[in-house]
Amino acid sequence: MIKAGIIGVTGYAGQELFSLLLNHPEVEVSFVTSRSYGGKPLRQVYGNYFNITSVNCKDNYLDFNNLDLDVLFIALPHGLASEIITQEFIRKFKIIDLGADYRFKDNKVYEDWYNTEHKNTSLLKYAVYGLCELNRELIKNSSLVANPGCYTTCSILSLAPLVKEGVINNRSIIIDAKSGVSGAGRGVNLNTHYAECNESVKAYKIASHRHTPEIEEQLSYLAKENFNIVFTPHLVPMNRGILVTAYAELNKELDYDEVKSIYEKYYKYEHFIRLLPKEVFPNTKWVKGSNYIDINFKIDKRTNRIIVIGAIDNLVKGAAGQAVQNMNILFNLKETTGLKRIPLFP
Repeated sequence: MIKAGIIGVTGYAGQELFSLLLNHPEVEVSFVTSRSYGGKPLRQVYGNYFNITSVNCKDNYLDFNNLDLDVLFIALPHGLASEIITQEFIRKFKIIDLGADYRFKDNKVYEDWYNTEHKNTSLLKYAVYGLCELNRELIKNSSLVANPGCYTTCSILSLAPLVKEGVINNRSIIIDAKSGVSGAGRGVNLNTHYAECNESVKAYKIASHRHTPEIEEQLSYLAKENFNIVFTPHLVPMNRGILVTAYAELNKELDYDEVKSIYEKYYKYEHFIRLLPKEVFPNTKWVKGSNYIDINFKIDKRTNRIIVIGAIDNLVKGAAGQAVQNMNILFNLKETTGLKRIPLFP
């Protein structure tokens, strides 16, 4: 059995991760921690675990040197993982960080967009960006995996084949994205109070969202050139889900079958990527609770643009599910192990 620990179990992503690991046939959860609920049973924090688990939340500040672990998941706000992780840790066990601290190779990009100093830049060279479908081979040999963000997972996977094949003008990319409220985390925030966000849709962090450089960096690796995108996120009054609508100019005229063949070239055998039939477009309700991403596109011949739509559950494929998928790759397990949830409906 794989011995796993979770730091930050009482955030939305942390508890989703615990739920997945609790039902994973190859994993034993050795311990979980919480900054806010140290010493309390998890079932008191989340009533869905009543009579299911008796695990208690430990305080975050453990003596990690004495832990008998195979993999450590870190589900903390940005800036904290780089304080915790040391080179000695990554020699002892695998680390999967659900935060942003190790997603960028250039620490200046991280510090500029997150307005904080990176506490351990020496480990950036060891980190692998954990977008499983694109970096599988790199992940296999890694000890430090940077789990991607939710907007980024949906945006990058939706556009990657087009960027890789060079069929779009990369500098024309516009991403309009919408997220459920759980994407903002469990902390108290006026903008996510019921009366503030119910029956309303709003754009936020316009031209300044922290996932922008993450999307740009990863797409630039595929394109082998640097470029900027326009990314605008929106908050919608639902618990879960990311819907990305991306627009780009085509470099040449293409028909539906030609573009579909490009997507199939990269994704035909990817279990968690569902390429939908023609004229059937992604909807967050059909991926809710699952590790799937649904993708489809439409060519607008009038403007010579392609419109790509992707949908994921932000807490699963956008966070905890992808973290488990990364763990499965690290330990040479079938990637679907522990991730066979059928999307929840209604």
